[in-house]
Order: sequence, then C-alpha cells, then structure tokens
Amino acid sequence: MIPAERQSHILRLLAGRPAIGIGELTQTLNVSHMTVRRDLAHLARSGRVVPVSGGVRLADPVLSQEAPHHAKAALHRDIKLALGARAAATVPPGAALYLDAGTTMLAVADALTGRDDLTIVTNDFVVLERLAARTRAVIHHTGGLLDRENRSAIGEGAARAIGAFRLDIAFISSSSFGARGLSVTDPGKGQVKEAAVANATAAILVADSSKFGRRAPYASLPLAAFSRVITDGGLPAEACRAVEACGPRLDIVEPGAQR
Repeated sequence: MIPAERQSHILRLLAGRPAIGIGELTQTLNVSHMTVRRDLAHLARSGRVVPVSGGVRLADPVLSQEAPHHAKAALHRDIKLALGARAAATVPPGAALYLDAGTTMLAVADALTGRDDLTIVTNDFVVLERLAARTRAVIHHTGGLLDRENRSAIGEGAARAIGAFRLDIAFISSSSFGARGLSVTDPGKGQVKEAAVANATAAILVADSSKFGRRAPYASLPLAAFSRVITDGGLPAEACRAVEACGPRLDIVEPGAQR
C-alpha cells in the first residue's frame, strides 16, 4: 500500500475503537514501526488522530461551542491548581501580564495572590473579581463584546484595548490545541489571544493535556508563537515530541508537585 492507502486504513481501523497500539498496526499493515510512526505523524499533523501512550486515537469531533464557565470550573481542579502555580512561578518582580479567559487562568490568578508589584490585564470578569479581592496589583479589564457563557470579553474592542499595553508575559489558555496550533469556537476569542501575544515579550500557553487533539472551527495562534507550554503529565510522548518540534519549551507539571 502507498502511504495514503495505509493512512485511510488506519482511520477505518480506529472507527468505533477507543485507540489502537503501534504494535497492532505494524502487524495488521505488515510494515515496520518506523513506517507506522511516519503515517501516524502525518495523521496527527492533519488533526485526524491524537497520540496516546503506545498508539493513537481518533481526534475529538470539532467543538462548535465551549462548555460554560461553571461546568469547566468543576473539571481537572487539581491539575489546574498545579498549572497555575507553575505559571505564577515564571513571573518576575514588577512584570506586566495578560491573563486570558478561563478557569485555568483563574488558577493562575489565585497563585498570584499577594503579588502587589504586578500590572495585570485580563478579559475575564471572574479573574478580575478574584484579583480585585486578593491583590493590590494594578488591574485593567479590556472591556469588549460580552461572552456570557464564559464570563469574558471578546472581539475587536477587547483586542484593541490590549494594544495599549506593552506586556512582559501573555498567559494564554485554550480549550483546543494540537501540533497545528490553537483553535477557537468564535473568531472574536482568537482576536483577543492574538492581540495579547502580539503585544507581549513572551507568550506562555497554559492548558491541561485533555485539550490536546481537540479542534474548534477557527484557527488561531500557532504553537511557534509560544516560548513555553505548561501542561500536565497526561500528554503522551508522541504529543510531547510534536509540541517541542514546533519550538516551545515543554513544561510538564503534576498535581501536588512542588514548584
């Protein structure tokens, strides 16, 4: 079989199955491990499969919309706390930061409690409230079009407001990312993320491993836009290699780990 035929056959084998191991694929296709890995790498780059330990699974269906804030807040709490602590540990004294929208960014905000030396810009109303209650840092909200479900501001107005700042670090969240970069359910969300990264000296993606391999309809930032990706140990080895091949430093955090 030529590569395109093998890759189509792999996708058919995955239909209705949670995952397939590399060993099984080499036997079924009667090819070497190297050939299978090349085929899987091509399918992963195209967003059709996601690496898992020892094999692959089909990529999740395209997300048409994100879960509301209250639903996301209940997911992966320990992991988010660990990610937030690691992100906060990268912040130097007196820095100007952008905190993106989302419950992972809320964990970053919690980890910055007591950092009264910072200037923080955010488009998230819950992050704004948390920071206002727990720190004396200088805080700016972007304003913009209201995203009720995620309790944040999006769109051109928010992006334009970010352009008034010169940021040291932009902390970006994502509900869906892969080797091809971030994707978003609304172009207005992408506008805000892209403006923050464009106006920052460094950009750091903070997202738990469950977000890898998920896709949304609109392309946003490439992974090459980030100097670092902070995630957890659930990211499979193949996915780790895919992230690092794009340029960012991969920073793996485990719940309960010391900073």
